[in-house]
Amino acid sequence: MTTPPFEAGRLKAHVARFAGRRIAVLGDLMLDRYLWGRVDRISPEAPVPVVDVERESFTLGGAGNVAANLAALGARPVLLGALGRDSTADQLIEAFGARGIDASHVIRDADRPTTVKTRLIAHAQQVVRFDRESRADLAAGGLAALVAALNTVLPACDGLIVSDYGKGVVTAATLGAALPIARDRGYAVSVDPKESHIDSYRGVSLLTPNQLEAGYVQGIRVRDEATLLEVGWGLQKRLDARAVLVTRGADGMSLFERGGRYTHLPTVAHEVYDVTGAGDTVVSVAALSLAAGADFPEACSLANFAAGVVIREVGTAACTPDQLLASLDGHG
Repeated sequence: MTTPPFEAGRLKAHVARFAGRRIAVLGDLMLDRYLWGRVDRISPEAPVPVVDVERESFTLGGAGNVAANLAALGARPVLLGALGRDSTADQLIEAFGARGIDASHVIRDADRPTTVKTRLIAHAQQVVRFDRESRADLAAGGLAALVAALNTVLPACDGLIVSDYGKGVVTAATLGAALPIARDRGYAVSVDPKESHIDSYRGVSLLTPNQLEAGYVQGIRVRDEATLLEVGWGLQKRLDARAVLVTRGADGMSLFERGGRYTHLPTVAHEVYDVTGAGDTVVSVAALSLAAGADFPEACSLANFAAGVVIREVGTAACTPDQLLASLDGHG
């Protein structure tokens, strides 16, 4: 195991090359809706708190949050996914445009609802979440349109991120269309995985599961260093991935590279308010760093610093280049 001393100058040089990189994001699009309020009493109808809602807010979720992270860092994200034909989809399209995200290739499907995750927050604590969504695979017409979009968009990109939330966009068919194009172009494919699709990611450049996800797909609970190594190396060899980055919360990140190098990245976060969307930040920054010329340890180190920024915010958040550079300076 190595814990390498990174050169701040090299990391900053990679950040300086983020601007203008065209990164395709294939995955599930959703709206995160937040209802904010306070609790002063228990309902007389059932033993549950009554939340007096005082305001509501919206953020981009899923692949849209990955694209928002890329845009905040100066990249040019191109979304490839599906939305319904409903008011939520219209709201998302408007939000993408406001953030400079190219959503012109997003498929609209009247037969499926746009995914909405609504979180009820009282006194900075999540009380309940309720979802409106379809987890069915895209129908034949939508799938054909998405594959056509992949063939149009991917050849002109510098990298590909697969943001798989299991809502029917990332399938064997869409991966079968996307991965060969990326291989032919010679750019990195970075995947934030869904456990049920794990063997469909064979041969990707970087996989970024969290510790629970990695352990689940390998059938081993990560309890200590020995089981972590068994899971990480087992997953890397199973998929023949160039690298697997296992995110471990307060224990940092562990990087397993083809060829046998294992790198430990200690956490840089001092305050944790909300880990919602942190995985989106990790995969977006790592993928963008690879497109900017970083090697795997450098790319994952930059992702680690960016994650340390966003988890200080409640709800999904994005890290800017200035914040990332300040975090690098703050940690020497």
